[in-house]
Amino acid sequence: MPRSRRFFSRGLNKLFGSGLSLPIKDLSSGYRLYKAEVVQEPIKARDFDILQEILVRSYAQGWTTREVPFAYAPSKNGSSSARVIRFGRAYLRTFWSLWKLRNSILCADYDDRAHDSRIPLQRYWQRERHRHITDLIAGQGPVLDVGCGSSRIISALPEKSLAIDILLRKLRYARKFGAMLTHGSGFTLPVRDHAFPCVLCSQVIEHVPKESPILSELDRTLAPGGRLVLGTPDYANWEWVVTEKLYGWFAPGAYADEHIAHYTRKELIDMFEAKGYKLEAVRYILRGELILAFRKPS
Repeated sequence: MPRSRRFFSRGLNKLFGSGLSLPIKDLSSGYRLYKAEVVQEPIKARDFDILQEILVRSYAQGWTTREVPFAYAPSKNGSSSARVIRFGRAYLRTFWSLWKLRNSILCADYDDRAHDSRIPLQRYWQRERHRHITDLIAGQGPVLDVGCGSSRIISALPEKSLAIDILLRKLRYARKFGAMLTHGSGFTLPVRDHAFPCVLCSQVIEHVPKESPILSELDRTLAPGGRLVLGTPDYANWEWVVTEKLYGWFAPGAYADEHIAHYTRKELIDMFEAKGYKLEAVRYILRGELILAFRKPS
């Protein structure tokens, strides 16, 4: 192709690939083969930007993409409709909506990507959570990870562990970690009573009503004498309240709007000690996120 077109094509692909965090070299190629499920949901784009929209939506649903090199020759008869300017306009028109989708907490790889986020605070927060939780589950035997998402904690689970999530897209993506996964709700866990010596539930209980049976389900599936690791924001600390407000301002529609149940350290400790649990560890991330470890009575 002409040098100018090659230059602008590569520039656009690099810019949008980086801006949307897509590990794809050629976002503008029209030569594609899709699995039918990928394109079943409504597509808004009506121009060349449909190529990027399908890619972003496929990644949001946890699908994988592979590129195969091929030889390209521009048409000799007439002019190609794939004009760089038209591509650019279409890209710009849809970039913001695709960026919001790509960085939504519902995106399949959100948790995994946050571990290497370009935002220092987010990267630090994710890595501290990973460090604390992997330390607290170490040596406890197989773990039941309830609401696993697509966190890298999944790859650190010991053998015979099981990771459960309600979102298929998260599980579809989490296959890369090589752990045993299953689709299920925290309200009715597909696990027999007292099945695991360690149960983990991190950043989940604040997303469901307090009257839901999720805490009872964690207790039911944990073996007598086992360890429960529970993580959630501590709404008794001003550090978290301020963090959440700032998060809501910078990222409207994200976590700040997802938290419908507000817990405090004292509330959770009192609740589990009333059931005979013994508090074994208290960890914090910047005095905002609370991680507790309890021992169930034997």
